[in-house]
Formats: sequence, C-alpha cells, structure tokens
Amino acid sequence: MTTTSPPTIAIIGAGGFVFPFRLVGDLLSFPALRSARLHLMDIDAGRLAPVAAAARELVDHHGLDATVVETTDLRQALGGADFVIITFQVGGVEAYRHDVEIPRRYGVDQTVGDTLGPGGVFRFLRSVRAYDEIVEAAGELCPDATVINYANPMAMATGYLNARGLRTVGLCHSVQGTTRMLARTLGVPYEEVSYRCAGINHQSWVLEFRRGAEDLYPRLRETMLVRHRPGRDAGQLRADAGNHSGAAEAASTYEGGNEQVRTALMETFGYFQTESSHHASEYVPWFRKDPAVVADYIPQRWDYYEICAAHDGGGEVQQQLARLKDELAPSVEYGAAIVNAVVTGTPTVVYGNVPNGTGLISNLPPEACVEVPCLVDAGGVQPTAQGALPLQLAALNRSNIAVQTLALQAALEGDREAVLHAVALDPLAGALCTLPQLRAMTEELLQAHAAYLPPALQPAG
Repeated sequence: MTTTSPPTIAIIGAGGFVFPFRLVGDLLSFPALRSARLHLMDIDAGRLAPVAAAARELVDHHGLDATVVETTDLRQALGGADFVIITFQVGGVEAYRHDVEIPRRYGVDQTVGDTLGPGGVFRFLRSVRAYDEIVEAAGELCPDATVINYANPMAMATGYLNARGLRTVGLCHSVQGTTRMLARTLGVPYEEVSYRCAGINHQSWVLEFRRGAEDLYPRLRETMLVRHRPGRDAGQLRADAGNHSGAAEAASTYEGGNEQVRTALMETFGYFQTESSHHASEYVPWFRKDPAVVADYIPQRWDYYEICAAHDGGGEVQQQLARLKDELAPSVEYGAAIVNAVVTGTPTVVYGNVPNGTGLISNLPPEACVEVPCLVDAGGVQPTAQGALPLQLAALNRSNIAVQTLALQAALEGDREAVLHAVALDPLAGALCTLPQLRAMTEELLQAHAAYLPPALQPAG
C-alpha cells in the first residue's frame, strides 16, 4: 500500500469492554497512523459512546491529527476503509450463556467455550449473518481493504470470511503470550529468544525455541515437568508467572502458574501448545472427563463465562486511557503492527490465521485455517510455508479441523445435519456424551440461538 495519505481504519464491534480501546491505543502508538481516520462502529450506541469519547480524549491529549467517527451504521463505517478490524460477539453475554450452560447439562463443561465444541460451533453459527452483512457491504464499499479478524472462534470465522471472498487474516495473542511465558519460566530475556510455531489457532505448536545456537527445549521440558505435575492443589500453584498478555508483574494462574495440561501434552506428544492449559483442556478428550480429573489437572477453576457475566465495564476504559496518556506505546497484539507495515512498507512478521490452501502446512487439509508466520509489508499479509508438522501434532490438529470444517459446511451450504456432525465429532463432547445425547444437545442449542441463525439452520417448527 505505502501511501502518504492517512489510512481509514474501521473497527467493527468497537463497543467491547476493553479490547477495542486498547486497539485504538495500539494504532495511535505508530507515528504513521496518528493522522488516521478511525471509524468506530457498534450496533449498541450506549456501549460505543464511552469508547469513542476515550479515543477522542486520547487524540486530544497527545495533540494528534487522527479523526474519530462514531457510528452504528455498518455501511458508514466501511465506506472507503483501507483496513477493517472485526471484534465482536453476536448476542453478547446472554447468548454466550446458552453456549456453556446447555452443554453442562449434558456433562460437557467448557472452561471458555468459544473455540471448538458446542460453544465454539454455535458462537460461529450465530455470527454468520453478521459476517454476511460485512462481506456484502465491504465488497461494495471497500473491496481492497485488508481485513483483520479478532473474533472467535478464530479458525471458523476467518475460514468463513475467506470462503466468502473477503481477504482476511485472523489474529490472536496465544503465540506472543505463550512464548513470553516460556522465556520468563526459563529466566531468558525475551529479546534473546527465537522461536517458530505452526498449527491451528489455540492449538499451534512451539516447534523451535532457542537462544542463539542453544536449543531451549531440553531445559523447558525439565523445568515444566518438575513444576507442573498433575495432582497439586490450588494452594501449590505458582501465581507469579504473568498473564496472557505477557505482563510479567501480573499475578495469574491463567497462564504460566497452572500448566499441568500443556505439560502433559508436551510430555506425551513432544511439543508445547500455544493456548493456556485451561483453554487447551477443551480441545482434547483427556483432561475434563469428570470433576476429579479436572481437579488433578486444573485445580483452580477459571470460568470465562462467569468472568464475562460479572463484568460491568467499570472504569477499565478510563484506566487504559490514563495509562495511554502517560505512555502511548503498543501492546503485544499484532493488529496495529499489520496496519503500520502495510501503510509504511516497513516489514514485520506476525502469526496469522489464514487458509491452508495449497499447503502452508503440508500434512493438514487444504480447507483448514492454519496459524503460521506471515511476512507483512506494503504487499500485504504474506503467509509462509512451514512444511509438515510432526505426525502426532498434525493428528491432534486434524481432530479439531474436522469440527471447524463441518461447521463451515453447515454455514456455507445451510446444512443442519452438518451442525450435528460438527458437535458429535468434537473430541471432548464425543468423549462424554452418547450420540442421542449429542443430537439432543444440538437441538437445544439450535432452539436457544434461533433468533440469530441463518434461515436454513433455523430449527423446524
């Protein structure tokens, strides 16, 4: 792209609790983006207003030339956009409640429920109509825009947007967060670490972890196996290991302090996974079989639905605003770095979720959405081929890809049976439920989300 004219950046779902404003701060941290035109769009004007007000206050405080446009109109937000950033949850916390509470009645206890399984499938399906609106409007109003998706379920959503013809890269913070945590664990300065990861979102694999010529994996295996054996009680957890954003000073057992699941996976399959142990336990059949097994591997419960339900927005945007007034610096998120690289032509490398196509990962299906290193410059986002994964890692990925691609089939073809197939093939749900139970659970979820589903997936009657 490389242009001297200020870019127009549309953020769809800008009324979110915390993330959209942090993204505004990231964008304005880059000198080349401080004259940008920011189109902040949300269907809820009340939730959007404080984010837009804080964005304007941040611009004024630092004396920037950026323009903030606040709108509930999708077409106005997309008009002339050079970049479109998607960050929303259709149906909000009330719809999310069904994703977790209905499966729990059948014994499927998802700690998050936004990536795979019944929760991930239905979070995706209830978002399809919103994605279709974006695809149609963007095709008319900003066909050449770079589209960045932050919405979960990442692989399903990004795969769908690309299948509908919208050139989209999906972004997460798992790779950044996990590699920072591993460096802290080993006491190695992060800037001295090099790594290579590949796989699928939330189940990507740290294939290489090095400091110069030193392979850090032997130390990593030894350290994690000592610290994170199953069976510890919550009082034995390390609470000083940082959080998912890489903030070393934050006390957290979300990532780094409670890693029995990822350590067990590494011990069995040889490599460390890039999503937290809480979340990773949802994607495989071994760690959530019953309360006793859960307690062995995850002794401190972390329930994202309960966190969201208790979240009132509070003063978090104002807290972020205060920090960004003091120091306008980017976070570990990739989105603003992509925008800056395309605008200025300054190369950067990010981990992005993109269609596997002709074989970025050669032993995963072409229809998969894979997470690989991507070069970004004025030519846009350019994924790099990673060859074949170790066979055992590809097999674990394929068990998740089956669910993702069947959910895409349901959405793209209006195939209601494919919804059942996606839920039934989920590794965790399949380990806990009979086929009749899986059908009944799927029907309950179809009924609960009927107001949001595409017409072809509406429940009968």
